[in-house]
Amino acid sequence: MQRIHFNFDYKKATQGLNHFALKEGGQINKMKALKLIYLADRYHLRKYGRLITNDSYFAMSYGPVPSGVKDIAEASDFLGESENKYSSRFVESIENLTLKSINPVDDSVFSESDIEALTFAWEKFGRLDQFKLAELTHYYPEWEKHKKALELDSRIQMNLEDFLNDSTSNIEKCYELTEQDRSIRREQLEELFHIESLWS
Repeated sequence: MQRIHFNFDYKKATQGLNHFALKEGGQINKMKALKLIYLADRYHLRKYGRLITNDSYFAMSYGPVPSGVKDIAEASDFLGESENKYSSRFVESIENLTLKSINPVDDSVFSESDIEALTFAWEKFGRLDQFKLAELTHYYPEWEKHKKALELDSRIQMNLEDFLNDSTSNIEKCYELTEQDRSIRREQLEELFHIESLWS
């Protein structure tokens, strides 16, 4: 099946990072922020049939990584002019591992369900540090299926449909799905991808 991907929403990605930095007291470890974004995205995809960020996810040694969100957190040269101009108004990369909030969150970019998912991620996982979060994410099937291949490759693109599968471990599912729910979410992903492909 064709790998599903969407057009990255850099405003939601920026404000998601900003949201977690402020929750952490104004600044946050970058890896921790990326893992919290992933867990919020996982919840939102499973419950509502879409990601918050529309990012492309990669399996890496420390777990799932949202590629565009990572670029914003690191103020990467890969950012486009609009992405860089917007994100630099709200978050600042300080030192090597820390992200700092420099302005309040603009909640207007989020839907109510986006905020629900971000709140879920913080309330369920915000107490954990970046290493505990990375370890936890290794139990989710969308990362675990690439574990062996990552011994030879530093990053492998993940399939969003795998986010709908449940871990065999006793960890937080990020929203419980019935088999019927799972089937509906897969159809929603395919439909969204088809719509976006017509516009791109």
